[in-house]
Amino acid sequence: MNRTELIKEVVANNPHGTRTAEVETIAREVFDVMEQALASGEKVSIADFGTFDVNERKARTGRNPQTGAPVEIPAKRVVKFKPAKALAETVNE
Repeated sequence: MNRTELIKEVVANNPHGTRTAEVETIAREVFDVMEQALASGEKVSIADFGTFDVNERKARTGRNPQTGAPVEIPAKRVVKFKPAKALAETVNE
């Protein structure tokens, strides 16, 4: 499911009659706030869904799979997601 499909699903299952444009705006704002929090190194926890966290990866030496030549992989920050117990149980039903 992509963002467009998510928004359509929320609109279809919404008993309040919220329009697609309103749901799009809200979704965009929620994702923007989450993005800004993660960019500043904060953890984002959503009850019964999961936790998004930023991890630091150190620089390391890898190998080019075609040539076998060593390649320097720079350090970077990556987003990690850990599902909440409720989400994990729902997925595994």
